[in-house]
Amino acid sequence: MTSAKRKQLGTLLKALRARLSGKAFRKIEPNRAHGLEAGDEDLQPLNEMLQAIASNRNRNAGDILARIDRALAKLEEDPGSFGLCDECGEEIALPRLERMPYAELCVECQGEKDGPRGGPTRRKVTDFR
Repeated sequence: MTSAKRKQLGTLLKALRARLSGKAFRKIEPNRAHGLEAGDEDLQPLNEMLQAIASNRNRNAGDILARIDRALAKLEEDPGSFGLCDECGEEIALPRLERMPYAELCVECQGEKDGPRGGPTRRKVTDFR
């Protein structure tokens, strides 16, 4: 990877970090409010769902910020290793880095880490004999 491309990806990482840092984390409201009226118990499942969604979004944003910080540190401390897969050491494809400059793994290693998509495969009746 050329130094100009590394600089461009570094600029992209800094912009992503600034955008994520500027976003306020989702507020997670208390699960139960005191003094609910008779019909308000119907809101409880909705409140729980909204709380779970906000919690997941906050966790994901925090994870991405941490990955961006690691990528920026790698870019500063050891620019030659930036863009190389942490598992196999091969170059991460440039289109992947352009879309996700904080990527730590190449597509193949990420696929192995994630496992098969769609969960377990459907079983046949003959599989249970």
